Amino acid sequence: MEASSPLSLPQTPYQYYSVPEASPKPFKRSFVTSLMEAAALRTPFKEDTYFVSHLKKSEKKALKELRDRLSVLYGSSSTSECSMWGIPLLSNDGKADVVLLKFLRARDFRVQDSLHMLEQCLSWRKEFGADNIVDEDLGFKELEGVVASMHGYDREGHPVCYNDYGVFRDKEMYERIFGDEEKLKKFLRWRVQVLEKGINLLDFKPGGVNSIIQVTDLKDMPKRELRSASKQILSLFQDNYPEMVARKIFINVPWYFSMLYSVFSPFLTHRTKSKFVISKEGNVAETLYKFIRPENIPVQYGGLSRPIDLQNAPPNPASEFTVKGGEKVSIQIEGIEAGATITWDIVVGGWDLEYSAEFVPNALGSYCIAVEKAGKIAPSEEAIRNSFTPREAGKMVLSLDNTASRRKKVAAYGYFVRKPTV
Repeated sequence: MEASSPLSLPQTPYQYYSVPEASPKPFKRSFVTSLMEAAALRTPFKEDTYFVSHLKKSEKKALKELRDRLSVLYGSSSTSECSMWGIPLLSNDGKADVVLLKFLRARDFRVQDSLHMLEQCLSWRKEFGADNIVDEDLGFKELEGVVASMHGYDREGHPVCYNDYGVFRDKEMYERIFGDEEKLKKFLRWRVQVLEKGINLLDFKPGGVNSIIQVTDLKDMPKRELRSASKQILSLFQDNYPEMVARKIFINVPWYFSMLYSVFSPFLTHRTKSKFVISKEGNVAETLYKFIRPENIPVQYGGLSRPIDLQNAPPNPASEFTVKGGEKVSIQIEGIEAGATITWDIVVGGWDLEYSAEFVPNALGSYCIAVEKAGKIAPSEEAIRNSFTPREAGKMVLSLDNTASRRKKVAAYGYFVRKPTV
């Protein structure tokens, strides 16, 4: 029997709906299956607060010892010789503690190992010119927003970096970027630049946001061709950016992920592996909605955010809801004045259902207007954006028909109304 669940909008223009986990379809047990199950059983990673008062006695002792040994090594040097991201490491304040604790945690609070890592990183940053790399023009305009980019924030305020190397399946593109050693070095420099831009958004203070989120799309990623570049990027980041990533979300994970993982695994610490979230193909929106609000997720990943939106004001909060299998849902946006223009965005993770939009006038006897006729939306479709200016007052009704499917799907919508001009 068909069910209908209208969502009548209250006075507040946006509301929040929890997003239950969709039930995955059975699939052959493999390395990916085991890794996903392990991730589900693992306690969710929680970013450290970096309050010294929260440290164990042994950890406080290690922090003091690292600071003392740094003072012996760099005490007579200029401030710039012992600083990272504009933070003097010899200063006895919260920001310096955040950086030092990152190196200590990366080496399980072994002071000598942490000091060696920190010295190596300071040397690399000076040689690489990392402090000024954000302002360089490296000539990779075609890759910006495509291969790697900072885009929005997660639910806890962490900046999010999206990575997608599928474009390099094109041989001409691959040769242009990775054709020789010099080109690879330039690409690595650009990739560091993207990361440094994200780090510039961090608080570097106890209790603040001190790490970013990495979302990596493995769909169509050329595994063999990018093996060398991937290993170098991974090694460079892990050696010089300890504890800078709060969570690593892999989406569109293909069957051959086990081979990729076997290549990467030796370069990863146990702590890094504990931050992994694995999502197979078809579950992108369900996974990302758990960590990032829809209005901050790019449209190609089942969100409502478009590149042009980032140039304007911060996005309006979207309303989240679910569409159950065998269910019809109607979203009613009421109180639209005559001559006002309503613009809305709506998306369903994985679509594969029917969608329509109509305007229903308040006046009795007036005809409803089919703004968007009912039609099935393919799974690959991005969020829908449309506008309508009615001649009379009424409400907009967005309808979603999932009766042909048995799968529950996450969804979101947002809108704004521009009042009529006098």
